[in-house]
Amino acid sequence: QVQLVESGGGLVQAGGSLRLSCAASGRTSSTYRMAWFRQAPGKEREFVTAMAWSNGLTAYADSVKGRFTIARDNAKNTVYLQMNSLKPEDTAVYYCACATSLGLAYRGSHYGYWGQGTQVTVSS
Repeated sequence: QVQLVESGGGLVQAGGSLRLSCAASGRTSSTYRMAWFRQAPGKEREFVTAMAWSNGLTAYADSVKGRFTIARDNAKNTVYLQMNSLKPEDTAVYYCACATSLGLAYRGSHYGYWGQGTQVTVSS
């Protein structure tokens, strides 16, 4: 079992920045990939970014490339999402996810563990 706890969400003006954190605990040694997804009101959950734990290889959704960065602190078992140049369309609940086996990074079904989510609201 892996437990994930997100933090760092909030209200920010368009063009601003936020950094989300996701602290993992439990059987973290089995981590294959960590990711961030988001879900806006009335929309389906969508992939944001992911990082392979063994080699740090990353992937990003086109909508956030160049603005968002995923990073990790192995000593703290924590993954971060640095969000810059935020837009109102980035408003959503952001979820941290953990996969413990091989799969497609952008598919939610690949991830067996999810955090409770943190709200990000970007005002225009």
